[in-house]
Amino acid sequence: MPIVVNLDVMMAKRKMSLNELSEKVDITLSNLSILKTGKAKAVRFSTLEAICKALDCQPGDLLEFTED
Repeated sequence: MPIVVNLDVMMAKRKMSLNELSEKVDITLSNLSILKTGKAKAVRFSTLEAICKALDCQPGDLLEFTED
């Protein structure tokens, strides 16, 4: 898939666990895990906004386009 999700990288930079992010963003652990592993087919802007606020980052820090 040409879109890579760098959620794990940003979480490591902010020293935040999946559980902590889940509580701050109010998203289930399973949904965050799906996003973190790159298995998500879509992400809502409201979810992306909440994650960016919690991690103090920009959407471009989380999502990256790569050629196949």
